[in-house]
Amino acid sequence: MAFSEGMGFDGSSIKGFARIDESDMIARPDPSTFAILPWRPREKAVARMFCDILQPDGSPYEGDPRYILKRNLERLAEKGYTFYVGPELEYFYFRDEKHTEILDEGEYFDLTTLDAASDFRRDTILALESMGIKVEYSHHEVAPSQHEIDLRYTYALTMAVNVMTHRIVVKEVAQRYGYYATFMPKPIFGVNGSGMHTHQSLFRGSRNAFFDPNDLYHLSAVGKSYIAGILKHAREITLVTNQWVNSYKRLVPGYEAALYICWARRNRSTLVRVTMYKPGKEKATRIEFR
Repeated sequence: MAFSEGMGFDGSSIKGFARIDESDMIARPDPSTFAILPWRPREKAVARMFCDILQPDGSPYEGDPRYILKRNLERLAEKGYTFYVGPELEYFYFRDEKHTEILDEGEYFDLTTLDAASDFRRDTILALESMGIKVEYSHHEVAPSQHEIDLRYTYALTMAVNVMTHRIVVKEVAQRYGYYATFMPKPIFGVNGSGMHTHQSLFRGSRNAFFDPNDLYHLSAVGKSYIAGILKHAREITLVTNQWVNSYKRLVPGYEAALYICWARRNRSTLVRVTMYKPGKEKATRIEFR
């Protein structure tokens, strides 16, 4: 019944979802998102699924982020494109949720001696892989006690599920050990903040629509137009990507944060970075939204 009709809930109890006079809403689970939670006991195991939000008449709720993404992916598909995303998720480990006491003094790409944070990151990766989420890289980040786990690029709707799952898994693993993980953009003054650099590309079938072998930067007209759209609407996009006051404390000089509404190839202070082309890696042509 839940798969065919969904389950009712009070939408007005979720901030920004619905008003009290239009609170009846329906959550219909998407079976393709089914996954067993690996940190729960094997016996009487617990699983999770993501849901599509519907109006009482069964029509999609226009404020549902999944619906908004689906609608735009359908518009892309009508034009012959498929949208792929690969995020770099940065976060901090702290002793507890009330203080910013760090767990290590590591720096970027440090291979520190075995400590608690190394175990957290390993267990997080194993948990993600067991849930069918492929991890591309994992390493220590620039700031002490700051870490990064990058997910293997995939279709945008699938990645939306993977990113939300990633956040939960990171926090659950840390909590199991008695510590706290946070994705807060700038929890500590004077060190690098945490972001989610997002690598993006469009494909037409098996061909990367961003690649042009004859262009100086190996970037097609489609890729350049894509970048132009991001730059044109950067301020509006910021309302979604930087929702908190703390988000803007990250956007300051000296900490590899995006400061300028422009694009470049190697400059990491720009909003958009075009990754360097490698011969034979045409399908890897992409832009990085920072």
